[in-house]
Amino acid sequence: MNNQKQQKPTLTGQRFKTRKRDEKERFDPTQFQESIVQGLNQTGTDLEAVAKFLDASGAKLDYRRYAETLFDILVAGGMLAPGGTLSDDMTRTEFCLFTAQEDLETMQAYAQVFNKLIRRYKYLEKGFEEEIKKLLLFLKGFTESERNKLAMLTGILLANGNISASILNSLYNENLVKEGVSAAFAVKLFKSWINEKDINSVASMLRKVGMDNRLMELFPANKRSYEHFSKYFTDAGLKELSDFARNQQSIGARKELQKELQEQMNRGDPQKEIIAYTKEEMKKGNLSEQAMISIIWTSVMSCVEWNKKEELVTEQAIKHLKLYSPLLKAFTSQGLSELSLLLKIQEYCYDNIHFMKAFQKIVVLLYKADVLSEEAILKWYTEAHVAKGKSVFLEQMKKFVEWLKNAEEGN
Repeated sequence: MNNQKQQKPTLTGQRFKTRKRDEKERFDPTQFQESIVQGLNQTGTDLEAVAKFLDASGAKLDYRRYAETLFDILVAGGMLAPGGTLSDDMTRTEFCLFTAQEDLETMQAYAQVFNKLIRRYKYLEKGFEEEIKKLLLFLKGFTESERNKLAMLTGILLANGNISASILNSLYNENLVKEGVSAAFAVKLFKSWINEKDINSVASMLRKVGMDNRLMELFPANKRSYEHFSKYFTDAGLKELSDFARNQQSIGARKELQKELQEQMNRGDPQKEIIAYTKEEMKKGNLSEQAMISIIWTSVMSCVEWNKKEELVTEQAIKHLKLYSPLLKAFTSQGLSELSLLLKIQEYCYDNIHFMKAFQKIVVLLYKADVLSEEAILKWYTEAHVAKGKSVFLEQMKKFVEWLKNAEEGN
């Protein structure tokens, strides 16, 4: 028993020494870099051969450990020091992204090399995304041509879904923004991205990572206006991006307006004041009456804690809408605005299950309060309704519509 106990420290000591030796090898990328550089020098500009070489080398070289070194070499020809300069003491290759031809076709071919490599070695995915983020922070250390190539490549990679749009956060670095590097880079990036896909795909990816409302931040604070953004990107041939930004700005302004209206209602501000404020904002934001009535309806319905019981919620809704009918009336002076309101009511009653039986009573109330005309109700009934809850709501409205038609014939 004693002998066994004495042997244990010796065995542990041997294992510990092996680990220490491994530790040294783990953080020495020199040999790895030499192998990759040598292989790239042999394959030259034949990107098909480069892809095959990288595929085969993954079985012999430790890509997991030296992912950053590998991507540095493929992009810049050697290991990058902080700031984006090449490390002096290391072997380099002239066959890399930064020395390639500056055109979209060449960049697409390079994107294929990265795509094949990451598809083959899935564990490189995260490291590759980190590499792109880092390269974007190093932009000032690169030449204009190098930045252009990196921008085109990044746009293609984003379009192909090889990296997430969250990497664009790096472009909001204060120094890059201040010196105009971010905006210039964004032009090349979005051009190649839209060229591969379209503006809808770009918009969808930006929304997914919450960057659809941050495009203005590519410019310094004193130039952060839609007018400047629009001119800059339209002049660069990216009108679709400029239109997208305007749309986003408009959505943001509408959300703010809705929030403000809700607060005014919660405070119990006089409706005359609310109407005057809303008309002023409508003029300022160049909003149509149809757009305005949708915002008002949402604000009116959001400033109440609704009862969860179906039989009580209708009564509560009628009382509440009766109170705010002057506000709704002030923004339904056109037939199209009345139809917009009817559609909002239909969608609201469908989306909020407790309101399903309240639809007809709400419409009748607003008809009596002169918010909705019989023409608008009949048009909605015969052709302008949407699919949401259509059969239920048309059935509810049947008798009232018959009454309206008879009254019309009588007149």
